[in-house]
Amino acid sequence: MDHSPGFLKLVAEAKIHVNEISVAEARGKLAARPQTVLLDVREDSEWAAGHAAEAVHLGRGILERDLEKLYPDANTEIIMYCGGGFRSAMACDSAQKMGYRNVHSLIGGYKGMVSAGWPVKKGG
Repeated sequence: MDHSPGFLKLVAEAKIHVNEISVAEARGKLAARPQTVLLDVREDSEWAAGHAAEAVHLGRGILERDLEKLYPDANTEIIMYCGGGFRSAMACDSAQKMGYRNVHSLIGGYKGMVSAGWPVKKGG
């Protein structure tokens, strides 16, 4: 995807403050701590087209509005992913600004998960 320079600048600034993890690290965290949340921050249409089997959905557009309602404990471990790892970095940055202390952005996003053979499903 061809991203605009302004968007890439925002992503680069967010990534300075965000912990990024690999697909293998995400698998390890989810296996070791089943209470860890795998959060898909993509658009509704992207979610419906396919998502990680164990993921929950909270689109980037409403993340800041609804995150505290769904996960009121700011210590909740959350792994966020998007299509390729850019929007999830910005989502993690926002969550950290809201006081969440244990959030991670998945490097490579959904594309990386699919490439690594992560179990996926379609629909809601």
